[in-house]
Amino acid sequence: MKKRIFSGIRATGRLHIGNYLGMVKGMLELQDDKKYELFFAVVDGHAMTTPYDKETLGQKTREVVLDYLAAGMDPKKSSILVQSKVLDLHAELMFYFSTVMTVARMQHLPTFKEKVKQYPENVTMALLNYPVLMAADILIYKGELVPVGVDQEPHLEVAREVARKMNKQYGMDFPEPKRFATKGEYVPSLLGEGKMSKSMEGSYINLTDDLKTIKKKVAKIPTDSGKGSKENIEGSMFGVLPFVELFQGKKKADEYRKMYVNEGIRYGDLKKELAEAIYKELKPIQKKRKELENKPEYVDKVIKDGAEKARKIAKETLKEVKEKMGLSD
Repeated sequence: MKKRIFSGIRATGRLHIGNYLGMVKGMLELQDDKKYELFFAVVDGHAMTTPYDKETLGQKTREVVLDYLAAGMDPKKSSILVQSKVLDLHAELMFYFSTVMTVARMQHLPTFKEKVKQYPENVTMALLNYPVLMAADILIYKGELVPVGVDQEPHLEVAREVARKMNKQYGMDFPEPKRFATKGEYVPSLLGEGKMSKSMEGSYINLTDDLKTIKKKVAKIPTDSGKGSKENIEGSMFGVLPFVELFQGKKKADEYRKMYVNEGIRYGDLKKELAEAIYKELKPIQKKRKELENKPEYVDKVIKDGAEKARKIAKETLKEVKEKMGLSD
């Protein structure tokens, strides 16, 4: 049996380099490995757990699909899954899973508490059930590996807990999904604090940004004077060093570390080179994306085929769960 890797990105529009490095690129490296079966999901249902714009949700979902394909996802080797196309099955499994999880467990999750503070007027059942739906997303395909950042580990632990309880109480054979770490699993915000995120304006670079836009965004990364002690390098250059390593390599980053201690760094030159390196990697993705934008029928077919494949697998899992839980078909 192939190991299934499930990845899901909320339908918040075009992907940024944090999504690309933290999940997509690492997944693509396994696309030709016959030991794995890959599922690239756009979880538009999850986008509804917090306030959203119903007029743009469909387009934002399609933007993510286009970015997946442009980045190199091959529908012949992997599956693109739009969650809403099979949400009836995911939501049904979420209900069965919710019978083994307590409200108190969900309320104690740090991510839930953060969202309550962020959206005090929109603390819905959908928000509370977010981790259980995520567990259903993964386990309905019996996913074993999930490429997410460390910040999503509490949600993955819920999925593992669900798997353990369903296996123990009902004799299921759900795997306990593990976090799949990628080289760029943590991409810092351009603002110098926290992780790159769509919810923080100015913190990210989209895969579709042109060179001029990238230069403008990189120029705003906070930096120090450019010269200091060896002990202070990582902290002082935190804003730029991770990006240098990710897009120009460790060797280049080490050169800058030496310069910082010796002659000093001219951040203007560094940022210009860095922006060009980022754009160089994104340019072929952008070219492919423009081609795909002119092939709407092809994109529609990819979404349709992905839903059909997903539905077939999901139905089998649901049938097994219902039988084990005492429900007749």
